[in-house]
Amino acid sequence: MSHPRTRLDDVIHQPLRFSIVGALAAADELEFAYVRDLVGVSDPTLSRSVSQLEEAGYVNVRKGYVGKRPRTWLSLTSHGRVALQNHLQALREIVDGFDVEAG
Repeated sequence: MSHPRTRLDDVIHQPLRFSIVGALAAADELEFAYVRDLVGVSDPTLSRSVSQLEEAGYVNVRKGYVGKRPRTWLSLTSHGRVALQNHLQALREIVDGFDVEAG
């Protein structure tokens, strides 16, 4: 039987990407600027992380306009939702596998 850590998703596990995926899991779609402010990073930093998540098939990026202003919206794909749930389950199993008082 392998340790649950082997089921952690390397793409999601990085703290910023984990924060982005967590934020997107709570909504159908969020505007790029809102996510940027929520996780407290710059546009280029968020863009790099979103690109990695998009490449993995976890995030969908939709571009459009509000009036004449360009906007970008982000959403978690169904594949991304499953990956997040699996990652969280592995984390729970890791935490539940330790008996802190026995140590």
